Amino acid sequence: MPAFLNSNDIEMNKRFVLIAASMLLPLCLCMSCKQSSKKEAKAEEPAVAETVAEEDLDLKYAADLLKKGEAAPAFTLKDPQGKEVSLGDLKGKYVVLDFWASWCPDCRKDVPKMKELKEKYASDRIAFVGISFDTDKDQWEGFIKENGMDWIHVSPMIKWKESQVSQDYKVNWIPSMYLVDPEGKVVFGTVVLDKLEKALASL
Repeated sequence: MPAFLNSNDIEMNKRFVLIAASMLLPLCLCMSCKQSSKKEAKAEEPAVAETVAEEDLDLKYAADLLKKGEAAPAFTLKDPQGKEVSLGDLKGKYVVLDFWASWCPDCRKDVPKMKELKEKYASDRIAFVGISFDTDKDQWEGFIKENGMDWIHVSPMIKWKESQVSQDYKVNWIPSMYLVDPEGKVVFGTVVLDKLEKALASL
């Protein structure tokens, strides 16, 4: 012990160090929290950006689609074998209506994901119906077979904007998708396949 320090001085120094440490600790913890918050914010940015992008797509391309609670318009269209299929045939089920065409690049890109959803969710409660705007029957039927799209498919065999079903459902962009409830009412319409997946997962 240095000669110029007595026991009282040493005790005071110890108290000073303890007080200083107790004041610095909250500051360090605060800085640590801020850094952690920044990291978390950065981690969330991509998810936020993705959500905004999805919302923008619906705002841009799904604005005119039928709204929740509206009656889904009736239709009777033929499948590739010439059999008539009506929306009324599926009453009592949730029905996914997928408006598409084999010549549409965005529609083709969605096919693998739509197949996954069909495999996961198709049941006695949920039916999938593809409504195509193809006008070449062989091309339409060939694409369905080549890609293993094993759900209900129908088409008016009329150009997209000229078909009654596209006008009734206000389809201004493809792919467009609807979820219809067992009573024949629209649950929602979207152009974003991920939103359809979330809706099916919630049923």
